[in-house]
Amino acid sequence: MSYKNFKVETDSDGIALVTWDIPGRSMNVLDETSTNELDAIVKATTADAAVKGIVITSAKEAFCAGADLSMLEGMNQAYAKVFKEQGETAANQMLFDQSRRFSQVLRSIEISGKPWAAAINGLALGGGFEITLCCHYRVAAENPKTRLGLPEVKVGLFPGAGGTQRVPRLVPPQDAMTILLKGDPVTVEKAKALNLIHAIVPAADLIKAAKDWIKGGGKAVAPWDEKGFKLPGGPVFSKAGMMMFPAGNAIYRRETYDNYPAARAIMSCVYEGLQLPIDAALRVESRYFTSVLRSKEAAAMIRSLFLSMQELNKGARRPKDVPPTKAKKIAVIGAGFMGASVGYVSARAGLDVVLIDRDQESADKGKAHAQKVIEDQIKKGRAKPADAEALLARITATADYASLEDVDLVIEAVFEDRKVKAETFAKAQQYLKPDVIFASNTSTLPITSLAESFRDQGKFIGIHFFSPVEKMMLVEIILGKNTGDVALATALDYVRQIGKTPIVVNDSRGFFANRCVGRYVAEGNEMFLEGVPPAMIENCAKMAGMPVGPLSLSDEVALDLGLKIMKATEADLGPNAINPDQKKLMVEMVEKQGRLGRKNSKGFYDYPEKGKGQKSLWPGLSALQPKQLDPDTLDIEELKQRFLVVQAVEAARTVEDHVITDPREADVGSILGFGFAPFTGGTLSYIDFMGTKKFVELCHKLEAKYGSRFTPPKLLEEMAAKGETFYGRFAPKKAAA
Repeated sequence: MSYKNFKVETDSDGIALVTWDIPGRSMNVLDETSTNELDAIVKATTADAAVKGIVITSAKEAFCAGADLSMLEGMNQAYAKVFKEQGETAANQMLFDQSRRFSQVLRSIEISGKPWAAAINGLALGGGFEITLCCHYRVAAENPKTRLGLPEVKVGLFPGAGGTQRVPRLVPPQDAMTILLKGDPVTVEKAKALNLIHAIVPAADLIKAAKDWIKGGGKAVAPWDEKGFKLPGGPVFSKAGMMMFPAGNAIYRRETYDNYPAARAIMSCVYEGLQLPIDAALRVESRYFTSVLRSKEAAAMIRSLFLSMQELNKGARRPKDVPPTKAKKIAVIGAGFMGASVGYVSARAGLDVVLIDRDQESADKGKAHAQKVIEDQIKKGRAKPADAEALLARITATADYASLEDVDLVIEAVFEDRKVKAETFAKAQQYLKPDVIFASNTSTLPITSLAESFRDQGKFIGIHFFSPVEKMMLVEIILGKNTGDVALATALDYVRQIGKTPIVVNDSRGFFANRCVGRYVAEGNEMFLEGVPPAMIENCAKMAGMPVGPLSLSDEVALDLGLKIMKATEADLGPNAINPDQKKLMVEMVEKQGRLGRKNSKGFYDYPEKGKGQKSLWPGLSALQPKQLDPDTLDIEELKQRFLVVQAVEAARTVEDHVITDPREADVGSILGFGFAPFTGGTLSYIDFMGTKKFVELCHKLEAKYGSRFTPPKLLEEMAAKGETFYGRFAPKKAAA
């Protein structure tokens, strides 16, 4: 029998080699066709007496990247249809049966009576890794780039095809929980040390090693199907088990604040499943998976963190009629912390980089930053000395603007000052090739007004990196009024080259990310001035789903920079553009108390010397509060809502102002750019999943109590009246081919 996604060849020893190779795709993914064909292969090889064993591998560079999550989205749509036509019970049964199907196929491999060996030739994630776990033997090819793991929790799901049951039956419970709850993939060496795979061999010997195991009498029984099987960590109610699970619950609460149904389900699946025989445990896992699949958190996270991010990374906003560009050599003007970091990530991606500053010493300091970063990577085992040598050879530090003559793209990253930037443009322009695109890395200054100092505004664009550049995945690409399509395409191609995720926004002060996160920081200041205890401000923000509290974030950004932006906004737009009480607070902190934030080890927090304990809130804060409120009288839910609503309202305003034209970019940008509660799916999904009408009602309630910053824009009022959503009204454009 022939298959579309698999090739099956049986050798003279009776060993069937099953090679996974989905036509037209660079990677194998678990879709409906692959599941059905794998089921048919299991049945055929089990029934064929001539087949003595089976090896499963991939013809592609990777084994499998995981499940096709758009298939899961389709299952949810089918659920909604059956629910409407046949009722909840029928819909629940349909979803349970569908979501359990893959788990049953994998279990049929395990109990087929024929030995199955997984020959893991590369990356194996999610459902792909679950396939290997149900095989009786797992051998991986030597490859430092290969990663194995179960990252489903990062998109609001969990491994629902046996992952929560097989991993803790192979690995001690603490390690198993780390693998499942963090979702971070591991190297093949770490996987072997954890007992997740049995052997590592040179790539050329991979298939032979798998077949040799079968020929050597490989056993067709999983450990947990053998009589007398003992769990690696002992029974759940043993002394070791009772040390693990209560502590695990506490860690889970601390890390998630119970915002993630998938993480809670993992805890339940493992705890309940380890007390049951494997088949009953797999049924329990499937029930939890069905429940999580129906959650709004899973729907929101799948849409934003998988589907939308994938579409944006593939060029959803790229002009279709501009030929692909590939920068070979770029220039970064301004070798300070930001410019040096941009130079580093560009060189890391294989580009030649000219790093320019006002003098040779400053330029050399920028290159030294790149050297420090790569040396840190070597210490952590993430890079080799040869990588550092090659990377540093690609960076040329200089004070000579004539070095711009042969570059493909220029990124300006000088001080955030119009005059300084204009002087930089004037110096650079005389050396540029006629077709070179010029980008300004600015976090607040409107691109259209900056472009007035540039000779060809069509070739001028904003590329806003987030700090620290080495870690932050988001890049905001800002279109000025006169920016051309070639500039946009070039910027998008460059961001893709350096492995970042781009969002495209139209010009405005603060663009998208800084407008929203500025509201978050300001809300923390508002609460502080109201008399809310600082610790409560920080904790409620984290309970709402933000990665750090607003006072901590202010310190990270630097309080003096916040004050500078406030003063610049006031100078440009007038006194009504800022809150005078917040300005007074910042003046007190920065100019009177000398507290600049983390950079001088004192801001809202006191920072210990490196390696000497944790930061702590500055005891002098209470003296700066006009009054102190009794924490027992405060509504925690309302405090949490304020943090999310104030950012979501601002995101809606950016849509009304045409800064954001595609809801995917607001959602992906808000999560990657400033950590907006990922379980919501992002700022606009937060509104959509709550329901626009309900959200507007909440806005009015907060507006009456706290002021106009919660006033919903006219667009939102109109959408609420019509029952519209952002993804309905502003349907995302399809990705370019």
